[in-house]
Amino acid sequence: MTAVLPDEDGVLRARWQTEPTADDRDWAFLTTLRRGQICTGTVVAMPDFGVTFVDIGGFTAMVNLPEVSWRRIDHPSDVLTVGQEVTAEILDVDMVRQRVPLSLKSQEEDPLRVIAQQAGRIVTGPVTWLTPSGVHVRIEDRDDGIEGLLEHTEPAGTPVTDRPGEGVEVGDLLTVRIIGVDPESRCVRLSRVATGCSGSPGRGGS
Repeated sequence: MTAVLPDEDGVLRARWQTEPTADDRDWAFLTTLRRGQICTGTVVAMPDFGVTFVDIGGFTAMVNLPEVSWRRIDHPSDVLTVGQEVTAEILDVDMVRQRVPLSLKSQEEDPLRVIAQQAGRIVTGPVTWLTPSGVHVRIEDRDDGIEGLLEHTEPAGTPVTDRPGEGVEVGDLLTVRIIGVDPESRCVRLSRVATGCSGSPGRGGS
C-alpha cells in the first residue's frame, strides 16, 4: 500500500499496487499446458526418493520412477543425468496443487511390443532372480534387458518330468522359448520344456 498526495477534493487516499508473484506466473504458465502435450525440458534434480524434476520453461515438473523408462531401473540416475535435455509427454495438469507429471518413456518404443512379435523364438539368457512364482530369465543381450518368467508350473498339456526351475541358481544360463507376451501386464512367459533341452543348466555370469 502506497500513500500519495491528497486528491483534488483534499482527501488523502491509499493506493494499492500489486506485482505478479511466483504463484501467479506458475498459474499463468499452467494454463498454456494440456494433457498429452509434448514438451522439452532439462533435468534439474534426482533426489534419493526416485522422482526426477524437470524444468520445462521456468516451471518444475516431475517424473515418477515408473515413467522414466520401460526397462526396470533402480533410480533415475541409471539412465539420466542432471543437465540433460529430455522430451516428455504431459500426463496431467493439476491447477490446484500446481503439479505437472511427465512421462519420458512414452517417447520411446516399448521393447515389450517388439518381443511380442517374437513369440515362439528360442533364446538363451542368465537367471536374474528367483521368486515363489518362478524363475526370471533375461532374454535380451544387454544389462538392462527385458526379463521373462519361467513358471514353476508349466502350462497344462506340456510334458513335464520335474519342476522347470528345480536346481536353478541366479547366474545360470537357460535356453527357453518365448511362449506368450502381455504388454499390458508387462509379462513375458517362458517355457524351458518346449525347447527339448535336458540335463543341468549351464553356469554363466549375469
